[in-house]
Amino acid sequence: MKQKIVIQVSVSSDKSRRKVMTTAAKTTGVVSVGITGDSRDMLEVVGNDVDTVSLVGRLRKKLLGRLLLGRLRRKLLGARIVKVEEFKDKKKKEEDEKLPYWYPGYYYPHHQYPSHMVVADQPSSCAIM
Repeated sequence: MKQKIVIQVSVSSDKSRRKVMTTAAKTTGVVSVGITGDSRDMLEVVGNDVDTVSLVGRLRKKLLGRLLLGRLRRKLLGARIVKVEEFKDKKKKEEDEKLPYWYPGYYYPHHQYPSHMVVADQPSSCAIM
């Protein structure tokens, strides 16, 4: 099942955004990654059967790095799941609406042979004929 995941990430620089996008792109099953939102703080991930919790855990680890930060700083440099929904591709939906092309199979013509008619010149005693 293809799904769309929106994750809010607290990043301030383009370098951090690139790190976040690279980390998300390396995750198994991810098809596309993009940054959206007015303040460019939403990470939009589209993929097949992506483990969302694992992805957010990796992003948090990447954002925090190996630095020992205070509690307030950890809250600011985080990632949280905003929305997970089924993704329906617009192109695929348009293709589904079109009628599929019908490939004619092999056609074996069935000839109808003329029926044989028996004409009897002599009258017979049979009632059917």
